[in-house]
Amino acid sequence: MISPLFSHLLIPFLIAMFLAVNMGGSGTAPAFSAAYGSNIIRKGLIPGLFGIMVFLGAIVAGKGTATTVGKGLLEPEMMSFTVVSIILFSVAIALLIANLFGIPQSTSQATVLSVTAAAIYFHALNSEKLLFEIIPTWFILPIIAFFLSLFIGKYIYKPIRRRGYTFSKKVNESPILKYLIITMSLYVAFSIGANNVANAAGPIASMTINELNIANIDKNFILIMILATLIVAPSFGIGSSLFGHKIVKKTGKEIVLFGKVEAVIIAFLSASLLLFASLTKGIPTSLVQLNVAAILGIGVAKLGFKNIFKKTEVNKFFVMWIIAPIIAFGLSLMLIYFADQLELL
Repeated sequence: MISPLFSHLLIPFLIAMFLAVNMGGSGTAPAFSAAYGSNIIRKGLIPGLFGIMVFLGAIVAGKGTATTVGKGLLEPEMMSFTVVSIILFSVAIALLIANLFGIPQSTSQATVLSVTAAAIYFHALNSEKLLFEIIPTWFILPIIAFFLSLFIGKYIYKPIRRRGYTFSKKVNESPILKYLIITMSLYVAFSIGANNVANAAGPIASMTINELNIANIDKNFILIMILATLIVAPSFGIGSSLFGHKIVKKTGKEIVLFGKVEAVIIAFLSASLLLFASLTKGIPTSLVQLNVAAILGIGVAKLGFKNIFKKTEVNKFFVMWIIAPIIAFGLSLMLIYFADQLELL
């Protein structure tokens, strides 16, 4: 007979793995679109490489973000079996909808809003963390990505392009450039692990500590978070296998429109800013939006401001970026209300 404690831990962990599967599908696009679209890497290799680098990123650099999601917005004592299950389930449904539409989505924003919904319901929201650290980062980092990319495109890439280096078959078929693109893909996946695995591992860690009645939360949180990561992170590779191809195919053509050299610039900027957010303040941040901001920056430098929106499909992503976090917030709030009415909390 299964003990109640085991069932209490099993259900949230299964939901966390389901969420990680959806995050893996969404995160594959910014990581491997350039490599896949340039025919540098075979489709079958992507899920394995993606999963390994996500796992390493989570273990090496994911502590800060997991702490923010797990106990930075809502007191960890309130992360019960039911609350965590609802939070993760709400995010998973929002991301599943985005994946079915083939649109890479901000897992971090959906997760933060799902946790925020629970915190608002319990009147326990750490509004200072949300309003003065997390939300400003969501706006500031994409702006930085845009202007850095614009600067590089205008003053470094464009002069090189005028001399014909980017059109040179010798340069484009160079093994060094191909290895550089693959390296950037792995770097992006590592950054995703450092930031996005926390969306599932953070709440799970707090819940596990509560359910096991472990004393001294601050001392034991990191250890439990690492154990949660060991279970959650591999699911990113599964998600990449299930959903990644559709999303990579859709965005890969778009990034290849800019060429291989631009793809390296885009990947390096977006991954570096995401890793910066993870290592400094532990802020859950959207790689997808950093990626698109970098695409827009170098695209404006190359094609002009008006033409960039005509020649790419990024403007179609904006609606889903707004809808998915709202779905996560609304679903989380509604389910917690019903759980409270049914005295499940």
